[in-house]
Formats: sequence, structure tokens, C-alpha cells
Amino acid sequence: MFKLTAKALACALSLSIAGVVHAADPIVIKFSHVVAEHTPKGQGAVLFKQLAEERLGDKVKVEVYPNSSLFGDGKEMEALLLGDVQIIAPSLAKFEHYTKQLQVFDLPFLFDDMAAVDRFQKGPEGQKLLTSMTDKGITGLAYWHNGLKQLSANKALLEPKDARGLKFRVQASAVLDEQFKALRAAPRKMSFAEVYQGLQTGVVNGAENPYSNIYSQKMHEVQKYITESNHGLLDYMLITNTKFWDGLPADVRDELTKIVAEVTVEVNKQADALNEGDKKRIQEAGTTEILTLTPEQRNEWRTAMQPVWKKFEGEIGADLIKAAQDANQQ
Repeated sequence: MFKLTAKALACALSLSIAGVVHAADPIVIKFSHVVAEHTPKGQGAVLFKQLAEERLGDKVKVEVYPNSSLFGDGKEMEALLLGDVQIIAPSLAKFEHYTKQLQVFDLPFLFDDMAAVDRFQKGPEGQKLLTSMTDKGITGLAYWHNGLKQLSANKALLEPKDARGLKFRVQASAVLDEQFKALRAAPRKMSFAEVYQGLQTGVVNGAENPYSNIYSQKMHEVQKYITESNHGLLDYMLITNTKFWDGLPADVRDELTKIVAEVTVEVNKQADALNEGDKKRIQEAGTTEILTLTPEQRNEWRTAMQPVWKKFEGEIGADLIKAAQDANQQ
């Protein structure tokens, strides 16, 4: 009897020790993204890792995987839901299968500038959208800016008719698909990692990106013209797996929440500067010409793309579109 009890105690003790060792293991947070480190999102991921490991010590270990090195943009959402990665920051164009309301951010010529974007995202409607997918297992933590998009092609795009018949790379977004169809152009869905090669080989003739994406992926080397259209937004939502996030120890989750808020301020502050710096570097490279639209030309593009709003008003909600528009007027 004693032998059995001793054996049971020894077993319990070994399990207890193993539990202590296990509890001391850091929580691994894999942060995967598809862009280069020298971009607003890339810099944000690096800063998040730095602050999390500084402030939480050996409680967490953050692994950052840039440039689609772990998962490409076609697989990262699935990986998050499966728990293979804990944090990602997809483009706001990637959420239409989880909530139609987030399509508001894809509407062309909705926001006049990034200050309007900021006001809308920080307002009640924007904040509500962060928690609109928790029933699908996705918790939104913050909005991270990249910036407004520019059109690029191998022919000068000054009027909407110039885009007719061209093949443009688009993200997997119904709104962006319709945006180019409104120009009588041909949208082609393509992962971000494939864009350079697609432009180089002529699979697509053009694209839409902020300057930081154009420069970091060297698209300016395979596009003769960039039209500074500022026609749409490319921002990200920093998201996590809801089950993972809710299962974190409260002290760790609270500290990570503070870190996310701090990093978000820095990312959004630096985004404009990074895009302006990359615009300058593109100009200095001399491989592409940057075209500026007159107010009249810009208005022509706006008019050509405006029908897209009406087409998606039912899915997005007229009130949400109006709230976004109202952010332009403050």
C-alpha cells in the first residue's frame, strides 16, 4: 500500500514540476504579414515585438514573419483562425467574407485625406467595426495606416478613359473589382507577393498602391507611370484570434493592449513620412514618371467611380457611408 502511495506521490510531484516548467514557458505570439519591414506595417510589427519583450520579459516571445515568409495574404486569415499564427494585420479589403460593413473602406474617393480616415476610425462607427467579427473568432485590436493609393501603369493615366482595357491587379475585394469595371478595365485578383512578377511579365498592366508598397516591392521599376490619384485607402486592421486573446492571463492581455495602443500611434504618425520618403526615392530612381491630376481631372475619376457606392450601399449601410463622408467635414 505504501509503495503504491509513494509511487502516486512521485508521479504527482513530477507532474507538478512539469506544470511549473510549462507555466514558465513564454507565450509565443507569431505575427505574420505580407509586406517589407521598411513599410508602416513592417515597422509596426518590429516595434510591437520590441515593446512586448521589453515590458513583459520572459512572459512572451514575439516572432515576426515579414514579406509573406510564413503565410501569404491568401492563407493568413485561415492560419489565424486555426491558431497557426496569433496576430496579423490584413488590408481592410480582406474582410468582406466576415462582415460586409468593412467594405466601406474600399469605396473609391470616400475620404479626402488621411485626417478624415483618422477621424472616422477613432469615432464610434469605426470603433464598432473593430469588434464586428468576434462571433467569427476574430478580434480587432487597432487600425494601422498605410495611406492613400496611387494608380500605376505602363501608359499615362490622366483621364478615366485611359484605363479602359487595361488589366489591373486588385486585392480579393468585390468593391475594388467593381471600381475597375466602372472604368471598363479588367480587374485581376493576385496575391501581393506576385504583383512585381505579374507587372514584369504583363499578366497585369497596372496596380493601385501607396508609395511605400510601390517602392518596397520595386514596382516602380516595372511601371512607367504613377498617377497621384489618392483615390482610395489602403489601411490595415491589426487582428488576433479571439480564443487566443481571451485566454491570455489578464496582466499579459492588459499590457499588450497598452502596447498596441502605443504602437498604433507611432505607426499612424510615421505612415505619411514613410510614403513621402518613398515617393522621393521613386522620383530619384528615375524609372517612372509621377503624374499630378488637375482638380478637373480628379473630378472626372471621382464621377467615373461613384456608381460603385450605390452598388454596395445595401451591404455596407447608407448610415455608415454617411458617417465616413461626414468625417471629411470636421
